[in-house]
Amino acid sequence: MALLEKVFVENPSLFLLDLLVTPDHQIRIVLDGDAGVNLQDCMKVSRAVEQGLDREAEDFSLEVTSAGATAPLQMARQYAKNIGRKLSVRAVEGTFEGKLTAVDGDRITLEWKAREPKPVGKGKVTVQKKQEIALSDIEEAKVVLKF
Repeated sequence: MALLEKVFVENPSLFLLDLLVTPDHQIRIVLDGDAGVNLQDCMKVSRAVEQGLDREAEDFSLEVTSAGATAPLQMARQYAKNIGRKLSVRAVEGTFEGKLTAVDGDRITLEWKAREPKPVGKGKVTVQKKQEIALSDIEEAKVVLKF
């Protein structure tokens, strides 16, 4: 939609996650941003779309929202903004939960601590684990929220 392209050029930290236009003229726009999305960002996008459409010619409803805190990550750009946060990732090779420490092209790196049996003797030892995962192998990834 050309109306959105102009807003994203003027606000390069924002990006589109989803755009849905139903046959009964309901428009739903889901945004994210490199530094998050605030109410003013949603209002900018809403105004840009409303100014470009004619309600007299075609009535419509418009909803502009940010991605929810519990929404799965969908784009590589979202991983970069979440470096340092804890993610839960379901991937082809298994499920992992750890701190996102790097995003490199088409791969992410998760790190976490785990308790494992000592190589020799009784008891357990804490070890640092690291897993690189290709973005194409990720089935679902979510930020783990702390309360």
